[in-house]
Amino acid sequence: MAVKRVTSSKRDREKAKQSKREEKQKRKEERLSSGSRSFEEMLAYVDENGILHSTPEGVKPKEEIDASEIEISIPKKGEAEEILPLNGRIEHFNVSRGYGFIKDLGSGEKYFFHITSAPEGITEGDNVTFEIERGTRGMNAVRISIINK
Repeated sequence: MAVKRVTSSKRDREKAKQSKREEKQKRKEERLSSGSRSFEEMLAYVDENGILHSTPEGVKPKEEIDASEIEISIPKKGEAEEILPLNGRIEHFNVSRGYGFIKDLGSGEKYFFHITSAPEGITEGDNVTFEIERGTRGMNAVRISIINK
């Protein structure tokens, strides 16, 4: 049989492990001897700003809100804002296909329009007034009229 060799590094590792075990046992005994905290010590209080405190602050009365002032329904169509006509320029117009695009002079956005919502004799570069309406693929220009030709 082989002889078991104990080197100094092995002894050092064993000593370190033993000291760690002893320290852990001391901490465990200390924790058990101190006893558990009371329920009041475990409570935390939250103020109106969401900050935690160990003691409760002065209780402030809650604001009263009148429930009748809260609107939970969709506003009626009569209450909706009136749509103002926008000014723009015809950027692209394809006569054979029957569609085009109007560039809004105020915002720079382009809106699609169909030839059925445009007056006869409209061409690229004309200044127009129009209203916008939600279509299946976004906002469409409708009720188009030429400003001056």
